[in-house]
Amino acid sequence: MQFEKTPGWLDWYAGPSKPRFKLPAGAVDAHCHVFGPGADFPFAPERKYTPCDASRQQLFALRDHLGVEKNVVVQATCHGSDNRAMLDALAHSQGRARGVATVRRGVSDQQLQAMHDVGVRGVRFNFVRRLVDFTPKEELMEIAGRIAKWGWHVVVYFEAVDLPELWDFFTALPTIVVVDHMGRPDVRQPVDGPEFELFVRLMREHANVWSKVSCPERLSVSGPKALNGEQNAYLDVQPFARRIVREFPDRVLWGTDWPHPNLKDHMPDDGLLVDFIPHIAPTTELQRKLLVDNPTRLYWS
Repeated sequence: MQFEKTPGWLDWYAGPSKPRFKLPAGAVDAHCHVFGPGADFPFAPERKYTPCDASRQQLFALRDHLGVEKNVVVQATCHGSDNRAMLDALAHSQGRARGVATVRRGVSDQQLQAMHDVGVRGVRFNFVRRLVDFTPKEELMEIAGRIAKWGWHVVVYFEAVDLPELWDFFTALPTIVVVDHMGRPDVRQPVDGPEFELFVRLMREHANVWSKVSCPERLSVSGPKALNGEQNAYLDVQPFARRIVREFPDRVLWGTDWPHPNLKDHMPDDGLLVDFIPHIAPTTELQRKLLVDNPTRLYWS
């Protein structure tokens, strides 16, 4: 089946640099995706965008190039609740990948068990209106209750301005809750301003809430300006990610977000995204927690 990319879609960076920062043994890219290929795994009819192809083979090649040992493959919205592309990646990973699925209310226990057996450990609820249609919260809560018995967690994707109306739902979830990309803060605002302070409060008051300190390229306004010869500074994002890593070192995750869906301004060099890590986790201990201990505990224990 042939699919035509959404106009203006940026393909992933084809020649990533070799990171200067050497990742610790056992490092996990805890947020990445596969798209299709569309000829093998068609995109969902209800999708809001049509991406480029980004296969498991290309993901695993990037993994090895960056020095990552394992991946967590998050179901992409362009595939809806058809998890076959993600599950195929897990099945061919030789145990080096886990997955986060998108499921609907009608999913059976047998289907959930089959996904668990291949490596799924969570479900994703997307609240970004431009990417998905609204799903009733009572349906999502029902799904969360069902997956809890497998020890799965819920990944939530939302924008910072929507946190107040989502607070009660998030704090009622019966599982670990992993927030994508620090809840997409507006980095033009102060790191100690009321918007980000509300997110910090969510993590402080609810010990089951984790955060991915990923996607500086998606959050940044300043972009990858040079800093001491390093091109991936994303200076305006650093204080936000560094604060979360410092205050909640046992509940943070990092990922590339490869192949970087829906970026409009620039496509990041994934090698430089690795080099962002020591700017937000400046000590060996924090780096090991962020990259090895936390994702291993959540996905491989």
